[in-house]
Amino acid sequence: MKKSLLPALIFLSLASQMVAQQNVLLVIADDLGMDYCGFYENAQDTANMPHVRSLLGRGVRFTNAWSNPNCSPTRAGLLTGRYGFRTGVGTAISGQGYAQLDTSEITIGKLLKNAAPVTYATANIGKWHLNQQTTQSLIYPNLMGYDHYSGNFLGEIPDYYEWKKVVDGASPVTVTNYATTETVNDAINWLDEVDGSQPFFLWLAFNAPHTPFHLPPDSLHTVPGLTGTQMHINQNPKSYFRAMTEAMDSEMGRLLQWLDQEGQLDSTNIIFIGDNGNLKRVSQIPDTTQGKGTIYEYGVHVPFIIAGPAVASPGRVSEALVSTPDLFATILEMAGFDGWPSEIPANKPVDSRSLLPILKNESDAVRDWNFTEQFNPQSDPDDGKAIRNLAYKLLHFDDGHQEFYHLPTDPIEQTDLLLQSLNAEAASNYDYLCNELSQLIGTSACNPTILDTKTEDHDSSLTLFPNPTSGVFFLKMEDANAQPLEVTLFDLLGRQVAKFYGKGPLLEVAISGLAAGRYFVKIQMGEGVWWSRVLKK
Repeated sequence: MKKSLLPALIFLSLASQMVAQQNVLLVIADDLGMDYCGFYENAQDTANMPHVRSLLGRGVRFTNAWSNPNCSPTRAGLLTGRYGFRTGVGTAISGQGYAQLDTSEITIGKLLKNAAPVTYATANIGKWHLNQQTTQSLIYPNLMGYDHYSGNFLGEIPDYYEWKKVVDGASPVTVTNYATTETVNDAINWLDEVDGSQPFFLWLAFNAPHTPFHLPPDSLHTVPGLTGTQMHINQNPKSYFRAMTEAMDSEMGRLLQWLDQEGQLDSTNIIFIGDNGNLKRVSQIPDTTQGKGTIYEYGVHVPFIIAGPAVASPGRVSEALVSTPDLFATILEMAGFDGWPSEIPANKPVDSRSLLPILKNESDAVRDWNFTEQFNPQSDPDDGKAIRNLAYKLLHFDDGHQEFYHLPTDPIEQTDLLLQSLNAEAASNYDYLCNELSQLIGTSACNPTILDTKTEDHDSSLTLFPNPTSGVFFLKMEDANAQPLEVTLFDLLGRQVAKFYGKGPLLEVAISGLAAGRYFVKIQMGEGVWWSRVLKK
């Protein structure tokens, strides 16, 4: 009996070891949104990316993936599985006063090296951008769980042909090799040194296609007519953006070819994402107020593909809501480390949801909503938080105003539903998203009950017009000798935003200083109190 069980036990042990020893390659394109990716719907001036496309047949393409609006918080969320309001990293780290990622955070690298059932070789190659650059901080990538770090420590490099590189905490050195090529060279050199019996996790963070826009080496792209002069770049930024993206794809192809030649491609899970949306300068939508640095779709909706041995029934497209912090749990479980939650201290809650149930084709979804945010050390009008379910999206800006969109019919957010009457379905979804956002951040993000409690109930002798208004509305009273009026406006949170006093028969109320949106109007005349609504366009 015992002898007959032995082969089965050996098989199960080997199978478990095989799953645990799947390699993971995470490739991050810098400032690459959706609409240059021809493998997504509605792509327009597409970039040539045959090697990224080659992942589609081996994986799952996610169509509803969110990042943060800027690179640093997206990377912090990936590394820790935690939202920015928890890590403190809310925007691109740009100098003194900007919060950086604390080395005490629990990271993918730390867990794969120190807690996972199989110890992984770990490396971060390319852009870091999670800390201020000081002599002491250059070792931070290694302290975050990476055996090896090589790349540009800060954000944008000034010149792809001459830039500073940091290697494992040493002082920066000047590199004159093309940055995209150098990144892949470093990756291959590190992989060549990894013991073949040890699985690896490689975080490969390209600078491309982030600015400065430039002419890549001719061997890496096929975009015609590029002169490379600054004048031509300024006049044709989209063409250079496409060329830089294709150059990145070409070098990524060289890495995939190396893995194939070494017999490691089939055992490597490959994740390809953009870290945020496109720069507004290369926007392909008419609304140039949206893009990188905003919580609108064009700033946070990114390409997101996972391919490799973890994927069952490859070649699928998933409409599941997924977020870049979800890669924290996903990568750990790809490495066979299902017990990672036991390593998370209570004071550092993780927001990540493993995507393995979707990859294994066992579930269509792992979360009911996506969340993203942006906050700066100094107040910025684009700062705010956004939450969406499959159909609706609520944007809650730090200045107090809100916007609400139906994404299936309005994917580039041009029709704010809060500037019109909400139907029952929209009101229910607004209610739901308000409550979920409030519970997540621990403070009231909005007060949906106000939509019900402050119904229109004004005196028939009062008329409010025009409504909607672009900045001024009037209250007309039938009784020319009516008592003085006290008019108070409240936002959707129930907060008082303006107060006016006046007398009939016609009272002018100027609200041009208020943000566009819906407001409740409390009208008090003597002992009588009436409510109305006004829409500020």
